[in-house]
Amino acid sequence: MSLTVEPVGTLRSKWGEGAIWWEGALYYVDIEGHQVHRFDPVTGNESSWNIGQRVGTVVPRESGGLVVAGDHGLYFLDEESGALTAITDPEPEKTDNRFNDGKCSPDGRFFAGTISLVKKTGDAKLYRLDPDLTLHEAFGPVTNSNGIVWTADGKTVFYIDTPRKEVLAFDYEDGHLRNMRSVVSTEHLDSSPDGMTIDAEGKLWVAFCHGGCIVRFDPDNGSELQRVEIPALETTSCAFGGANFEDLYVTTGIHKSVEEEHGGRLFVIRGLGVRGVEANAFAG
Repeated sequence: MSLTVEPVGTLRSKWGEGAIWWEGALYYVDIEGHQVHRFDPVTGNESSWNIGQRVGTVVPRESGGLVVAGDHGLYFLDEESGALTAITDPEPEKTDNRFNDGKCSPDGRFFAGTISLVKKTGDAKLYRLDPDLTLHEAFGPVTNSNGIVWTADGKTVFYIDTPRKEVLAFDYEDGHLRNMRSVVSTEHLDSSPDGMTIDAEGKLWVAFCHGGCIVRFDPDNGSELQRVEIPALETTSCAFGGANFEDLYVTTGIHKSVEEEHGGRLFVIRGLGVRGVEANAFAG
């Protein structure tokens, strides 16, 4: 099968992010549009929920519904009613910060980090929401918390703090991140590492904001294995989905000065020849 990249669905996000595949559909957010979106590629159906604030990411909940992270902290989102239930807000006094990207660990914890919108170095953190709904600082200081993924055995977690222009790795156990090391440098790319996913071979796929591409890296030696160009400069996140997790979905945003035909659209890459792995849900 030849490699194809094409926009799907009808929605155009101001700033798409947080792609995740769950129960036959692709969930993602429009941060600046204050929306959570769901796209079913089989039926073409699209659903949207207005969160009423900027929303950085969305993850599924094992017991049903979703968890979102936004301007004012963490919330449960009821897909049927659209109702939001506040969980906690760790940075209410930091009006220049909001939650950004995040995902759940294999043991059911929700990791989501904040971003300093004024780019104040070290003013943000990565947080961990446990199933008992207690919130803990997982790692910091950071400036722009972004992609986070776990290996299949759950023993290693990879993480991006965007301004560092690298992928960090940690040993992972019982919610704790230890033995930090740098495994991939992205200094050779004139763009910013953003959202990230992992495939069944343990290789990392990183979306490059301002770079219009998705890049596959080998975390064992830091090498770039493959690069796929996306017809939208603001390439923000990616997630495997579809039948057998063979399709890679990509979110994008609208560039602030360059007019693009497909900026802000959801894309799907087919024919990569690799598969993704199932996402994790929040156990609380």
